[in-house]
Amino acid sequence: MGHVGKMKYVVVTSGVVSELGNGVAASSIGVVLKACGLRVTFIKIDPYLNTDAGTMSPDEHGEIFVLDDGSEVDMDLGNYGRFLDAELTGDNHMTAGKIYQYVIDKERRGDYLGKTVQIVPHITNEIQEWIERIAIIPVDGREGPPDVCIIELGGTIGDIESRPFIEALSQFSYRAEDNTFCSVHVSLVPVIDIVGEQKTKPTQFSVQSLRELGLTPNLLACRSAAPLNKKVKEKLSQFCHVPVDCIVGLSNVPNIWHVPSLLIGQKAHEAILGVLGLPCLTVEPKLDAWMDIARTYDQLHAPVRIAVVGKDTNVSNAYRSIHEAILHASVACQRRLVVDWVPASDLDEETANQSPDLHEKAWSLLKGADGVLVPGGFGHGGVGGKILAAKYARENNVPYLGIGLGMHVAVIEFARSVLGLKDANSAEFDAGTRYPCLIQMPEDSKLQMCVGSRRTFFRTMDCKSAKLYGNVRYVDERRRHQYEVNPDMVGELESAGAKFVGTDEAGDRMEILELPWHQYFVGVQFHPEFKSRPGKPSPLFTGLIAAASSGQRNGGGMTQQSPSNLEKRPIPAKVASASTTSGGLEDELLGLHVSGAALAH
Repeated sequence: MGHVGKMKYVVVTSGVVSELGNGVAASSIGVVLKACGLRVTFIKIDPYLNTDAGTMSPDEHGEIFVLDDGSEVDMDLGNYGRFLDAELTGDNHMTAGKIYQYVIDKERRGDYLGKTVQIVPHITNEIQEWIERIAIIPVDGREGPPDVCIIELGGTIGDIESRPFIEALSQFSYRAEDNTFCSVHVSLVPVIDIVGEQKTKPTQFSVQSLRELGLTPNLLACRSAAPLNKKVKEKLSQFCHVPVDCIVGLSNVPNIWHVPSLLIGQKAHEAILGVLGLPCLTVEPKLDAWMDIARTYDQLHAPVRIAVVGKDTNVSNAYRSIHEAILHASVACQRRLVVDWVPASDLDEETANQSPDLHEKAWSLLKGADGVLVPGGFGHGGVGGKILAAKYARENNVPYLGIGLGMHVAVIEFARSVLGLKDANSAEFDAGTRYPCLIQMPEDSKLQMCVGSRRTFFRTMDCKSAKLYGNVRYVDERRRHQYEVNPDMVGELESAGAKFVGTDEAGDRMEILELPWHQYFVGVQFHPEFKSRPGKPSPLFTGLIAAASSGQRNGGGMTQQSPSNLEKRPIPAKVASASTTSGGLEDELLGLHVSGAALAH
């Protein structure tokens, strides 16, 4: 459809407590509006003083999501990208740090002509100007401005750091033209176990606080364990001054892909489009392809168990994109995903001495998995356990995918176990190591860290990675690293059987590692999880799930295939402990690129 005229804005705020699922709610609203024929963009506002999420700890704030332009942003932008298949930039992520820095820089240059610089109007004006400037930039690959900009304000109403943003949005709503601004407030409707009924007071107080700060909600999205009953909606309508038709429940669903359907079932799209003056678009949204994925997931029964060995496995959001990418791939491979989060440090011998129960549990999870994934990370934490996980997967022919640091530990383990270089290490962990397998990127590089989209070229088409990507010459994936494989050790590693099948354009930086004789052992310098989408899973994750689903468990590793199916590849003498792989899996991998693309349609 053509552009609807004036830009429309949908602001999503949250009350009572954090972690109510604002990002999923905002993303789902975007899916619904897109299904109505509108072009959608997003802006996430985070009130913290960091200029971006790059230095924030995953155990405090969740994962750091990386965009093509190299911006390190809040993980909610990952939700937006996955749900809408949108290509966002760093400007779609606004923080208090960015705004204050921008205003202070202007003040230092004298742009304010000697005026006293204040929160109101200077900070609040800058926030509004940022929104108007970024809202018109398309994120769907098409020309021309979007129709709707969804703005999510992080944190909760009442947070002191949110006040300037609430004030700015209040001013914005006041000066907005009729039918261009819609406020959606996400709040909690809990059930007190003793009473057993849904309580509305938290939402009442939250809406009251929002009104006192100058924002009037047009629609209430109430987070609850069960659907809202009629009396609760009527009570909320009476005390919050919101029509019953504009109150929707966000109750628990089998998976987050059902949330758009949940909104449509309660006619949330009609309510939002009515506020935005677009009643002509209140046709039944076309969500067939999206719901096919949600229903497919619900109907999966055959399990595939993946052990994710990481540093921050006790934090649910630390590996959000990793989990989503594995999930996308499992649906494509028709498998019900079971993820076992294995604390890497629990695999160490030190833990065996100090906490034997934790050690035994971690190894039990690892040995019970159909596949092993070691995600990216920084620092020494859990490195020893990650190396042991890579060793276990290599020696027992268990499918393995190493990402970033997961690739690094695989290289270290190979050098130690296969080449016999017991002191081999990364310069990140031991600057004085005799055998530095990984070194910091050359100092003449203009970047302290390689971040953002870069191109990887395949050195050969005769490898699993190239086949999974559809036999293309190169791929563009996102990076976030400071260390790389030492070029001086590549020859020795490859002479022992490891193969670096992907490099940068110059051929100097090793980007993809494979062990050709192994069923599926892939390490990548980049982070393919950031570009995975529902219906368009990352090829390397699809390869992991396919390999993990292809064999039958037999104790600690995969069973040997029958001699007639053995792949006709020589096994290097130094790695005779590794099992061989079946030609059947190789054939299956050839078809995964096509099947994954088909699922997207």
